[in-house]
Amino acid sequence: MLTERSARVVGAVKLHRQVARRHAQRFLVEGAHLVEAASSRGLVREVFVTEAAAQRYAALLDRQDAVVSLVTERAAKALSDTVTPAGLIAVCEPPGRGLEDVLADAPRLVAVGVEIGEPGNAGTLIRIADAMGAAAVVFAGHSVDPYNGKCLRASAGSIFAVPVVVAPDVGAAISKLRANGLRVLATMVDGEMSLDDVELAGATAWLFGSESHGLSPELARQADVRVAIPMFGGAQSLNVAAAAAICLYQSARAQRASRNP
Repeated sequence: MLTERSARVVGAVKLHRQVARRHAQRFLVEGAHLVEAASSRGLVREVFVTEAAAQRYAALLDRQDAVVSLVTERAAKALSDTVTPAGLIAVCEPPGRGLEDVLADAPRLVAVGVEIGEPGNAGTLIRIADAMGAAAVVFAGHSVDPYNGKCLRASAGSIFAVPVVVAPDVGAAISKLRANGLRVLATMVDGEMSLDDVELAGATAWLFGSESHGLSPELARQADVRVAIPMFGGAQSLNVAAAAAICLYQSARAQRASRNP
């Protein structure tokens, strides 16, 4: 018969699957940096730690309000989805903000990833949006679960600093963004305007397409402007993270300049 602690470990291991995360409204984070970031937002509900990690991260564990359970190295390995487990894993509750909550704050800059399938790119997009001061990241359509372990690690904790919203209906999300005063710009290799020539000082939502296919023509037509990033070398395209870094930086720069002429 399983002990109560073993049963909790078994339940937490199931959170490696997206369907279990969605059903339980819980997800796992691993390592001191992510656990501390989640803890600072009050999202940690339980912590599993090995004896060695408990000694290493004693100060962090002392600050936890959640239940802290010692587990074996074997259990920690089952809870981990990394090659080298950190021995410190937390069960967390999602922040729980929807698109309406984000829009209620009158955002000036929003990044929208459409059909983003690669979790590393999704996490990097979150990190870039946070660095550029974006008000939110929206994953629209059939995008990767932002609480996937690889996505969480790639975000480097930024998923706890910037609101991340899941919006399965891309068209509805675009309509809501526009209805709330954001100009919707789509990145396209063959966009009709160059990034150099687009007015970016106003409230803006950027659409970034998937790694393999970009934005569909149907979705691109829903944007106010389709924007091409000037490229001067031999590369013909950029991945979603690189495109986002360039476009969000340009927007953030223009918005700062408009506030401080």
